[in-house]
Amino acid sequence: MARANFTYLAVMAFLLSACSVLEPFVDRKRNAGAPPTQLYVGQSRKDAPSICYNILTTDYKTVKKMADEECIKYNTGTHAVPVSQEAFSCRVLLPARINFKCEK
Repeated sequence: MARANFTYLAVMAFLLSACSVLEPFVDRKRNAGAPPTQLYVGQSRKDAPSICYNILTTDYKTVKKMADEECIKYNTGTHAVPVSQEAFSCRVLLPARINFKCEK
């Protein structure tokens, strides 16, 4: 009985903590200390943002807004246009990636 309660609590704790990692993100991070050619890792570029997200928890409008903000932030365009979508290419809880390109 005690083992079943512990398992139940462990599963509930995992599910609650997993809710905080379901936020979409731009697939680009800085690789500190790396040479300039390898400074950034990830699919995203200044003129072509890639957003990792979960199809079940995030709507397209939110992802599109993030991509538009990336285009404006780097002054590479005024809006983002979807180019392709990939499944199971990001993290486990955020399996989908949609690739955009910036246009003016």
